[in-house]
Amino acid sequence: MRSSNPVFSRRGFSRDNGYAGFNTAPQAGGAAVGTQGNPYAQPQAGNPYAQNPYAQQDLQHGAPPQAPVTTGRMTMDDVVLRTGTTLGVLVVTAALAWALLPIDDANISRSYGIGIGAALIGMVLAFVQSFKRKASPALIVSYAAFEGVFLGVLSNIVDNRIADGAAMQAVIGTMAVFAGVLVAYKAGWIRVNRRFVGFVMAAALGFILLMMVNLLFAVFGGGDGLGFRSGPLGVIFGVVGILLGACFLALDFKQVEDGIAYGAPREEAWLAAFGLTLTLVWIYMEFLRIIAILNSND
Repeated sequence: MRSSNPVFSRRGFSRDNGYAGFNTAPQAGGAAVGTQGNPYAQPQAGNPYAQNPYAQQDLQHGAPPQAPVTTGRMTMDDVVLRTGTTLGVLVVTAALAWALLPIDDANISRSYGIGIGAALIGMVLAFVQSFKRKASPALIVSYAAFEGVFLGVLSNIVDNRIADGAAMQAVIGTMAVFAGVLVAYKAGWIRVNRRFVGFVMAAALGFILLMMVNLLFAVFGGGDGLGFRSGPLGVIFGVVGILLGACFLALDFKQVEDGIAYGAPREEAWLAAFGLTLTLVWIYMEFLRIIAILNSND
């Protein structure tokens, strides 16, 4: 399935590593809306087992592919470990930024400037990884570190100047969405098929285009542009963003499941961790935005 993360573009599992179930798909996005424009990979049309040297299919009974016993293939433990490492680095750098970059009246401009600079560096690193032919753990971990600095500063500002406890509420909301989508996916309540992917991609494209138009109006007209990111409309679009993030999580889970079943190389677990981190960051920022809007005095 082609998956698309609304935060930054990135690669899916690659053919060069012997896993033909996914291919590369760049995606639009930017720091202003928070993307890794989150996009992934797509299984081959027709019969994927005929093209994938790692897919094991019972031709007589039509059984689903089984992961090969060959060593060096991606497992769920690999995905969990890499994802835990990436998120751990992000959380640690966010905590350090929160503690070490003050947001009092005398220092808030400097701290916010550092946060924005870190976000831009993180976005560049994410795009570099997106166009590399192989996963680079150093790039992925570095992205998480710089993104953590940005989230730490931003969360501190919202938590202390707009809504007390906003960061913890956003974390809890993000964890709830992750758990809910995981349960729904494993229970079969969410079926990731071509129709689902097409709907999500169309919705994501429309969402991103609207945010870009709003940003242009804000830059040249001042204020919040068309008002899509503040007030009642901001809350509505924030909820839509969270729902899109939940859909992207389902696509992430499908990607991981298929990668393991088709025998993707172990290093591809870093790409799965990268994608999950991007999606979770997107959802967290949408929660934080909604909380800030609801508690704003403007």
